[in-house]
Amino acid sequence: MVLSRLLRAGEGKMLKRLRNIAAHINNLEDDVVDLSDAELRAKTESFRKRYADGETLDELLPEAFAVVREGAKRTLGQRHFDVQLMGGAALHLGQIAEMRTGEGKTLTSVLPAYLNAIAGEGVHVVTTNDYLAKRDAEWMGRIHRFLGLTVGVILSEMTPEQRRVAYHADITYGTNNEFGFDYLRDNMAWSRDEMVQRGHFFAIVDEVDSILIDEARTPLIISGPADQSSRWYVEFARLSTRMKKDVHYEVDERKRTIGVSEAGVQYIEDQLGIENLYDSTNTPLVGYLQNSIKAKELFTKDKDYIVRNGEVLIVDEFTGRVLAGRRYNEGMHQAIEAKEGVEIKAENQTLATITLQNYFRLYGKLGGMTGTAETEAAEFHQTYKLGVVPIPTNRPMQRQDEADLVYKTEEAKFDAVADDIAERHEKGQPVLVGTTSVERSEYLSKLLVQRGIPHEVLNAKHHDREALIIAKAGRKGAVTVATNMAGRGTDIVLGGNPDIIADHELRERGLDPVEAPEEYEAAWSKLIEDITTEVKAEAEEVREAGGLYVLGTERHESRRIDNQLRGRSGRQGDPGESRFYLSLKDELMRRFNAAMVETVMTRLKVPDDVPIEHKMVTRAIRSAQTQVEQQNFEIRKNVLKYDEVMNEQRKVIYAERRRVLDGEDLREQVEHMITGVVGDYVDGATADGYAEDWDLDQLWTALKTLYPITLDYKELLEADDEDLTKESLKAKLQADALAAYDAREAEIDGRVGPGAMRELERRVLLSVLDRKWREHLYEMDYLKEGIGLRAMAQRDPLIEYQREGFDMFNGMLDALREETVGFLFNLQVEAAEPEPAQEPPVQVSIAAGAGPLTGSRARARAAAAAAAQQEAPAPEAPAGPALAQLASGNAIPPALRGKGLDQRGGQQGLTYSGPSESGDAETSDNPAQRGGGGGASRKERRAAARAQEKANRKGPRQ
Repeated sequence: MVLSRLLRAGEGKMLKRLRNIAAHINNLEDDVVDLSDAELRAKTESFRKRYADGETLDELLPEAFAVVREGAKRTLGQRHFDVQLMGGAALHLGQIAEMRTGEGKTLTSVLPAYLNAIAGEGVHVVTTNDYLAKRDAEWMGRIHRFLGLTVGVILSEMTPEQRRVAYHADITYGTNNEFGFDYLRDNMAWSRDEMVQRGHFFAIVDEVDSILIDEARTPLIISGPADQSSRWYVEFARLSTRMKKDVHYEVDERKRTIGVSEAGVQYIEDQLGIENLYDSTNTPLVGYLQNSIKAKELFTKDKDYIVRNGEVLIVDEFTGRVLAGRRYNEGMHQAIEAKEGVEIKAENQTLATITLQNYFRLYGKLGGMTGTAETEAAEFHQTYKLGVVPIPTNRPMQRQDEADLVYKTEEAKFDAVADDIAERHEKGQPVLVGTTSVERSEYLSKLLVQRGIPHEVLNAKHHDREALIIAKAGRKGAVTVATNMAGRGTDIVLGGNPDIIADHELRERGLDPVEAPEEYEAAWSKLIEDITTEVKAEAEEVREAGGLYVLGTERHESRRIDNQLRGRSGRQGDPGESRFYLSLKDELMRRFNAAMVETVMTRLKVPDDVPIEHKMVTRAIRSAQTQVEQQNFEIRKNVLKYDEVMNEQRKVIYAERRRVLDGEDLREQVEHMITGVVGDYVDGATADGYAEDWDLDQLWTALKTLYPITLDYKELLEADDEDLTKESLKAKLQADALAAYDAREAEIDGRVGPGAMRELERRVLLSVLDRKWREHLYEMDYLKEGIGLRAMAQRDPLIEYQREGFDMFNGMLDALREETVGFLFNLQVEAAEPEPAQEPPVQVSIAAGAGPLTGSRARARAAAAAAAQQEAPAPEAPAGPALAQLASGNAIPPALRGKGLDQRGGQQGLTYSGPSESGDAETSDNPAQRGGGGGASRKERRAAARAQEKANRKGPRQ
């Protein structure tokens, strides 16, 4: 509370500054109105030249905003209000502009996007879904293109080539997930040519509360195929149906968790024929059991997901949209598939991950827009260093927000809702009904059909038409039933939204603002004039009927979502009304002691169809919502704290990859690696006692697996006048290894051509780096899964995670150096014929050689090396280009592939896990470049085989 007051203290000063900027822009309006289209367009180049000559964007702001305002008037027929100029200036200054629904946030974003595009470093406009990204890129792109800027859009089905073009436009529209995944994919690329993004200069985040708050609980994860264990999902789906709630397990719907009782554990042990479910061998089975019970109790068909064509498809809790291709992670999706008896798709392993918080911190400047941000002002400031500026409405708000009505049963509530809708429809007042699920939308739709009320249903099964349905939701007597937030981003204008209706009609005629801009613009002016005249008269009738009536059928756990629904009514000073109908069986009410209220209503013999309307109930609901918001805030803070550890490590690895991709000479770095690795080997072998105590025979055996050693330790011992010391031994061996590397380079360059060794260094280092980083991610996942148990030993889990994560990272870097050196010495390289299809800069081919031995201690390496020396040498691989062999799994000899030289272009068959618009985790497969799969923890995969083998031996008891 204190922080919130402090944050609001500077609002007045900021608003005064923004008003002064808007006044300055207004003074310039007459100057730009008289300009011709060509002169207006020429202003863009003029601004760019002035910026290059040293003027700042802040100094250019008033003129640039005046030009954009005039451009919008000439293309869209819309002139920015003063409050929109203030909002645009706030965005440019790196603030969050809180603008009410209907105040024109999308048009506002055009102002700072244009201004910052002048810098030539790219502006990203971030929206919540592909539909809005495409619509805004086309719609607002008309203004930008008119003013001479290029506009791109990133959509989920696009190829890397299309993405690269879009990112090199002046302004790029896309969703938060697509921007984040492209960043991760760029850091998995094998060459600069495969990368698509060009930097993180400035981002404007639309619906900033949804993206930076709701969705920030869930990290972005790219994963690849791992081992399957579908048998266990089916087995536990079968067993969970036989288990009884409150006997074998307990369910906490409020926290969405389950707990297995002692009786449940005993039951599972009896059924599977195992002695101890919590034995280390059986650890993965606990995960399968918990997921199967969660699938049974916490995930409801036709509410949380639907089954279509043998696939489980997630339904967004807030929007009601089917999220095609998305999947829950951590094995949850597989458990639901097993429950529904459909095909269980592959589990995955993490390849790259980042939180949205850390992704958006990459931007040099960040601004955001939303209708509801003030409640989270403190979090925006703490996490993103963003201030929230409430922008005044263009006209005073006239909407009436009525008190909630609470019914005893859900049936009574929906009957009352249907009766209220019928009454409003009768007098010609448009009604927007917000529901929380597809199931409830369809139930209410049946009630309306029985009463003969024509209506539109907007949910997961009708999303193709949602923009047009929402555009007409303000017409006289219109009734629109929509899952919460569906159609978000489209204004409900009383009488109908002329812009959306006109755009739809032009598209029906085959005109597109991107494909045929001249024909589209020519037809636009006349059509928009006709439609505006048509809807104007109807709008007056709707105003007399009371404006748009927003009716909520259930409270959401977040106040912001309720406010977003209410905000659909009363735009631009129009009249409006809103009310929520609740029942004691609603999700939020059931979570927070609705039983007490029900008992009171029963004792007072209140009929089911009579609602209660009391301040105590309203306070209880507000209190419940505050508790949930605080829980979610803690979850987000926790996610961020743990990701901070990974973030520092990720910066190191990604910076190293970028150096390699940028073509930096790696010779000096490789020499450091060689001296370091040889030094570690010597330290490990000479740790104890004097020279006569050292096992130099074992050390030499280990070094022979690393590089072709030319020294003989017996000669060293005999030749030295004084005693052989660790330092002198180390120096001689390091010098020998560097000389061997010089000879190695001369051999390869002589055989293949100048520069071959540098290319080999680049390929080997990238390959080993990527594989080691993936292995490190598995280990960090595994560490995080069990770190919470440290609290039982009175230790802070976060501190323990930081400490062990740091140790593991250093261990990974040691292993990376060792493997890289081993590959560089032992890969056999020979000249090859160039391939006409894809000619690499240097052609070399690789044959199998002895790969490096890995381990955490040098003595262990040496012991393993002695055994390895007994093995037969690997056969030489057939000739072929080295880059092709590094690029293709089939071309790499089996011995090398086993040692870990990755395949180039290994971005096929990937799965992308990130937040939905509701903030929940789910997984998607990009049709253009992604393969199927779900998510699973490393702990499950690591022990699944052992657990399955043990259970199979004993056999399940029925």
